[in-house]
Amino acid sequence: MQQAVDPEDWAEEEFCAAKLGDVRRVKRLLEIARDFYARPQANIPQACNSRAKTKAAYRFFEDRKNTMDKILKSHYETSLSRINKHKVVLAVQDTTTLNYSTHPATQDLGLIASKQEGIIGLIVHDTMAFNLEGTPLGLMDAQCWARDPEDFGKKHLRAQLSIEQKESNKWLKSYQATAQAQKRCPNTMLVSIGDREADIYELFHLAISNPDGPKLLVRAEHNRLLADGQGHLWDYVSGQPLCGIQEIHIPRKGKRKAREAKLEIRFTKVKLKPPPRKKALGELSIQAIYARESDAPDGVTPLQWMLLTTCEIKSFEEAVEKLDWYCNRWGIEIYHRTLKSGCKIESRQLGSANRIEACLAIDMVIAWRIYHLTKLGRETPDASCSVFFDDNEWKALIAYKTKHPIPPEKPPTLREATRMVASLGGFLGRKGDGEPGTVTLWLGLERLDDMTDMWKISMSYFAPELVKSPSPVSRNPRYG
Repeated sequence: MQQAVDPEDWAEEEFCAAKLGDVRRVKRLLEIARDFYARPQANIPQACNSRAKTKAAYRFFEDRKNTMDKILKSHYETSLSRINKHKVVLAVQDTTTLNYSTHPATQDLGLIASKQEGIIGLIVHDTMAFNLEGTPLGLMDAQCWARDPEDFGKKHLRAQLSIEQKESNKWLKSYQATAQAQKRCPNTMLVSIGDREADIYELFHLAISNPDGPKLLVRAEHNRLLADGQGHLWDYVSGQPLCGIQEIHIPRKGKRKAREAKLEIRFTKVKLKPPPRKKALGELSIQAIYARESDAPDGVTPLQWMLLTTCEIKSFEEAVEKLDWYCNRWGIEIYHRTLKSGCKIESRQLGSANRIEACLAIDMVIAWRIYHLTKLGRETPDASCSVFFDDNEWKALIAYKTKHPIPPEKPPTLREATRMVASLGGFLGRKGDGEPGTVTLWLGLERLDDMTDMWKISMSYFAPELVKSPSPVSRNPRYG
């Protein structure tokens, strides 16, 4: 029987409850996770830093018992403990693709673009929990698959398939996973959030059929037909009286610059008519919010959102609240960027899709942790850095930054430590730079690991009383 391990560091808190059938597999999982986190951008041999540990890591990924679902199950449980501390939690789901075209010999991959482009890889659809400040609390669900090449060229047959036979069923599966979490977090209101791809009639039906389940908030893609002679969705809702104007921050994306946008807000309740092939689902009553940018800069397409939600909306303030909730959806895109650019998941050379998925499970939690630190340093800047860094880490950091080997008795604040770590990754901290992002943090954490090792070696000779074994640091602080 697998023995429980008392959590003593972040890896144990996130992975120690993994049911891999053998405690030795769990110990290996913890060791790989620590090594990957210490050097998030390194390849597997560089991260493991020894021939024996590298071989052990590859054996772990080759073992088909170590599946993605089993590895992540423990993290899901720990995520629930963080979710339970909040009254409202946003369960944001999104899809991303992993490109392995540079590793064409990898088995069991599928096309992630057109046949003409020939790009092969895997598709990932995951759900991340966020508090209302935008701090990620952990993953709640993750689905990963390769497209069947036989399915390409059959788009015209999709209308004949049930939702269970379509790839879009990923949205319903994610909602159902969130519904299971809702049962275990009765004092927390969970809100499942999706972009325009989630505008699926079956998803609305599922949410409305479960009044005690999670709420649903989706950006509309289709100009659906309304019941009771109300015409179509866009015309009807955009024709409602103006309720007020709200300013929101639009983050930079690609070539689009960040800006502040003033949105005209309208809302009303509508009744959707089912699509022709889905009449058995009946008409659905749902709240609609229409937001349109009133003074977009020259050359910029005005922002225009139509949101559909099962949340009750009775005032302008409640409509703005749901708009703010939807804005938190951008957080999962930052998380995916961290996973790809910070953890280099697309550079993993493991030979087969199932091995990649096992490695992906670990990298997903590491990417979450890096992003969690980024946001936590902003949300609770005055908290002690000991909620995230062990004694040796913050002492080594202070020694390097101050050029003085003897650390202070009191650890720095989380904001101070976060900015110092980010400075190791290139963050300059100038007046207009704001707070550090995930890129400088993951680069800084990589350097901090080597600094900590050197500080421990030096101090164990000159001042052994200053070097401590890693203390039982809480990696699930009340601040998260």
